[in-house]
Amino acid sequence: MTSVVLVDDQDLVRAGLRALLAHDPAIAVVGEASDGVRGAEVAARCRPDVVLMDLRMPRADGLEGIRRIRADARLADTRVVVLSTFHDEADVAEAIRAGAAGYLLKDASGPDLRAAVHAAAAGESVLSPDVARRVLQLVAATPPRPHPHPRLATLTDRELAVLERVGHGDTNDEIAAALFLSPATARTYVSRILAKLGARDRTELAIIAHRSGLV
Repeated sequence: MTSVVLVDDQDLVRAGLRALLAHDPAIAVVGEASDGVRGAEVAARCRPDVVLMDLRMPRADGLEGIRRIRADARLADTRVVVLSTFHDEADVAEAIRAGAAGYLLKDASGPDLRAAVHAAAAGESVLSPDVARRVLQLVAATPPRPHPHPRLATLTDRELAVLERVGHGDTNDEIAAALFLSPATARTYVSRILAKLGARDRTELAIIAHRSGLV
């Protein structure tokens, strides 16, 4: 069972999210809050797998909520996914810097939302396609001098090829098609690279790929 806490200042939005998530018996909403500070408190009490966090809320916004959750050692395994109507580059970048594991737009479909919750709980990065493009554009817009990750030399040639595709924003299925692998093998490669580089999620891998000059 994947446990979820909802953090949004609008009661109707939280009710809608509950209704969408209720279609999956493997997802349970275990708590709710209306601002970032209260969201972190509820998360500390409920220890959920995933927190769906609105970004702009009164009293304390989603960024404050993310920072508090990431600073709480009891919530080391809790993944925070931003769910917002806003998708400009500054919002996305700030959320990821604060420690968000993903960023979805509120127009996401029910199936996409439920899939994102499971993906986040499994340790994957979850980004709406438009948001993913903006993240990569933001990184590429101000490319630093190539600075290879210190553990990059531990990767095999095949793992480097997979990391490059992650840097382009490819899904596991797209990586599999490009490199003539099965999706399961592509997923295994990504998991292995995450472990070798000590990265939190695919978003961090994409940034490493850019900073290392692979993309």
